[in-house]
Amino acid sequence: KENTAETWRDGFYHTGDTAWMDEDGYFWYVGRVDDVIKSSGYRIGPFEIESVLMELPYVLECAVTGVPDEIRGQVVKATIVLTKDKTGSDELVKEIKDYVKERTAPYKYPRVIEFVPELPKTVGSGKIRRAAIREMDNAKYKK
Repeated sequence: KENTAETWRDGFYHTGDTAWMDEDGYFWYVGRVDDVIKSSGYRIGPFEIESVLMELPYVLECAVTGVPDEIRGQVVKATIVLTKDKTGSDELVKEIKDYVKERTAPYKYPRVIEFVPELPKTVGSGKIRRAAIREMDNAKYKK
């Protein structure tokens, strides 16, 4: 009930989705407010980093989240499912980090990369359950 009351304000339903409008009046979807990673005062949308990661031919799917960091507040973490012909390694982690660094602002590259066999998804729509990844990360990186 409490969450429902928070989403309905002033007669409008607030979904938590964020977007921006360009000079031509087109809207560009950024992501959800609760997905935003807050690192060293920057607000980082996971969608941009995920888009860059998906350019790599061996990334089957991925999800970007923030994990706790004592200095930065949060750092970017990429949870990646690789294609069957690729195996995770320290060299691959470095390659991925370098690739993202070359294509985004320096503070946006994933400081943590985890390779997994599959990502948690919703039953009905098959959407990636980013909240489930955050819950696992919070338990793993809890101080």
